[in-house]
Amino acid sequence: MVIHGVSWKDYVIAREALDGPGLRMAFCEGELELMSPLRPHEEWKKNVARLVELWALERDVPLYGYGSTTFKNVARERGVEPDECYCVGAAMSEWPQIVVEVVHTHPFAIDRRRLYSALGAPELWIFEGGAFAIWRHDEGAYQRVERSALLPELDFERLAPFVVRTDQHQALKEWREVSRAR
Repeated sequence: MVIHGVSWKDYVIAREALDGPGLRMAFCEGELELMSPLRPHEEWKKNVARLVELWALERDVPLYGYGSTTFKNVARERGVEPDECYCVGAAMSEWPQIVVEVVHTHPFAIDRRRLYSALGAPELWIFEGGAFAIWRHDEGAYQRVERSALLPELDFERLAPFVVRTDQHQALKEWREVSRAR
């Protein structure tokens, strides 16, 4: 559901009043998107997190995860909780370097590239339709790229089929073997 004409103040009040599991919010210049993710969405987002984190551990890549932390910027009238977010090489100072969004059934009402572009996230990974779209922020806008600049060895085509697997344990075991092979 999207509500138009919402002030920043009203967004902040709603965010604080309704904070809790089961409700996700995104705010962009007067538009407030309310979502209640279903279990399959949560399974896929958790799979992405576990698989990427396992890959980083196996490759000895220092990856710092921050889950679905709420990020807000009053000056740019943006607020969002990514499905997952990360920094590579060092802990986060202000904004994550990588944000991950999973689309399971319905596309976002607020364009995530527009939303994250103003928040300073260098990379946006969107998992939709069984595949990843990798977006790199360059010259004021996101450009679609084939590989992550921050994790260039991560093969998203090989990763994608593991995300939708229902046997999470088996998927992790198999992905671990893929991750160990160089």
